[in-house]
Amino acid sequence: MTAWSATLVAPRRFRTYVRCSTDAGGNPIPFHSGSIFGEERGQASGAAVAPRESPKRVESREMKGNVAIVTGGATGLGRAVALDFARRGVHVAFNYVLLPNRDIAAQALLTETALRGLGIEVYCAVCDVRDADAVNVFVETSKAELGGVHYLVNNAGIAHDGALWRMGDDAWREVLDTNVTGAFHCLRAVAPAFRKQHYGKIVNVASHQAYTPGFGIANYAASKAAVIGLTRSAAVDLGATNVNVNAVAPGFVRTEMLAKLPPEVLERAEKESLLGRVAEPEDVAHVVTFLCSEEARHITGQVIVVDGGLTLA
Repeated sequence: MTAWSATLVAPRRFRTYVRCSTDAGGNPIPFHSGSIFGEERGQASGAAVAPRESPKRVESREMKGNVAIVTGGATGLGRAVALDFARRGVHVAFNYVLLPNRDIAAQALLTETALRGLGIEVYCAVCDVRDADAVNVFVETSKAELGGVHYLVNNAGIAHDGALWRMGDDAWREVLDTNVTGAFHCLRAVAPAFRKQHYGKIVNVASHQAYTPGFGIANYAASKAAVIGLTRSAAVDLGATNVNVNAVAPGFVRTEMLAKLPPEVLERAEKESLLGRVAEPEDVAHVVTFLCSEEARHITGQVIVVDGGLTLA
């Protein structure tokens, strides 16, 4: 008689079933343990499986003196993240792009001044994350100016709203290219340094709209869902070299982007939030810097929703 034990609670690719045979008296006899396929997928029966090399450990370190790259750090959430890093003694590099009808350069200067006022080193430059070559130059220059890189926050993002049936290809591509491909370019640019030093923290900015999209944001919602997929995939690829990759998914945050929405949207967001308010940029920034701290050293491949319970309403 053969009995099967309960499935061990584990990710699907690691789940095992234990087959246990008993004799006529109900006493267990030696058992065989394997995957649900009998052997690990892709392994011949009886083949030796090489143990996975354990990632190298680094001593717990304080954040002070480390270097963070924050994309889109001149304004809004990116600025709040950069300032939160600076308050922890982290040197900051951030980029921005020039936009029509907005003096982003002046705002970048204000942010740079505020950061330097907190006693850290700062590198700031114009860089379009859609341009892979420009990203590579920005990352390498940041490392040279500040002495390395330890954290990456992929915050740069845009939105071009419109009903799906009226959305043009340009509006679709620009949002996906900035929000997804731009994040990929930055991930790829820092990965060699993180792998070489066996240390790095990456936080991608997704959105609650990846889970509960509103009307007219097919491009934005799709891009943020893709960011979540990119986060999890990067966590798998980089985990063996002690690199953590996570994401935050903010709800509505009181930034310039929110200010452009109709007032009734803000009112509805406040009403539907379980906490009765929208987030301040600092509410999300604190979560980002936590994920870059050693307190979060065993968190990777996760998405932290910071929406005041909006997705539960």
